[in-house]
Amino acid sequence: MENLSSNDKLMLLQYAISKYENENTLIEKLKTILQQKDIDRGIATLIATQQVRRIGPDTLQNNISHIGELPDLPSHLKPIIDSL
Repeated sequence: MENLSSNDKLMLLQYAISKYENENTLIEKLKTILQQKDIDRGIATLIATQQVRRIGPDTLQNNISHIGELPDLPSHLKPIIDSL
């Protein structure tokens, strides 16, 4: 996979979370794109910045009430999200 910036990885995670709220499914889908440590670090960052919230033990959800709508998806990330 091409080198993605930190912001790209976080945005990719946010869009993947909107597609797959179950954390285990999300991680399995993203393993083909990101390293496990990047996934774990990204999820922790999004939770810490209140962009994502944990609902129960295995469910993640974008915190729309805090961030509003998801940011616009850059064109170079769109094919990645579509392939998930």
